[in-house]
Amino acid sequence: MWSALDAAGIATRQLPPAQIKAFAASRGTRAKTDRIDAELIARFMAFRPDAGRVLPHEKIRLLRALTSKRGQLVETRKRLLAQIKAHRKLGSPDMFDAMDAELKDLLDRQIAELNVRIEQTLASDDDLAAIARVLRSVPGNGPVASTMLIAEMPELGQLSGEQAAALAGLAPIAHDSGSMRGKRAIGGGRRQLRHVMFQAALVASHHNPILKTFADRLRAAGKPHKVVITAVARKLVTIANALCKNRQKWADQAT
Repeated sequence: MWSALDAAGIATRQLPPAQIKAFAASRGTRAKTDRIDAELIARFMAFRPDAGRVLPHEKIRLLRALTSKRGQLVETRKRLLAQIKAHRKLGSPDMFDAMDAELKDLLDRQIAELNVRIEQTLASDDDLAAIARVLRSVPGNGPVASTMLIAEMPELGQLSGEQAAALAGLAPIAHDSGSMRGKRAIGGGRRQLRHVMFQAALVASHHNPILKTFADRLRAAGKPHKVVITAVARKLVTIANALCKNRQKWADQAT
């Protein structure tokens, strides 16, 4: 039976619920009680000690919460702007203009406040501030993408390039069966981070001299736009990981 010491160790980790569920199914365990769950988790960790991840420290968790909320508000503002455009196209009553403008102003203020909080959180920790400077030195990797990399991938600098790409959900995965047989596609990983890196890749593919050349070469080879942007996003993540490993800015790396 598991001990209090086991519980303390497990409590400091983020466990993969899907894997634990599959582990329970493989053992034929269908009943669900607190006691059974605790024993099952303890057995899973003994079987797969590498599966759990140590929780990031408090400031990383705060940064993750701030960036997540910022992303929600930005998405809400995006939908609002689409609705405003639709109202104007349909000639909706003027009463909507004032309501939409008031809501947009509120969202703008809240996003600006979160941006300030994010910058204050980074500045309050010398290590986080140093990593942010390294990441922001990469052309195309702006404040939003850099902060998301720090918040969603605190393992940066401790991974191989392939591991970093896989963690971001940007590594191509081979499919040898089913309708996808013989094809490679990205998937899994940290979805929010992946979406932000796609936006950063759009900028980098035009304004980062090295990645622009890389993207142009793929376009010249006839690669579809999505394939090009995914490849650039993967390069951005692997570059970020390498720079963080050496604590070296882009300018120093390029010279």
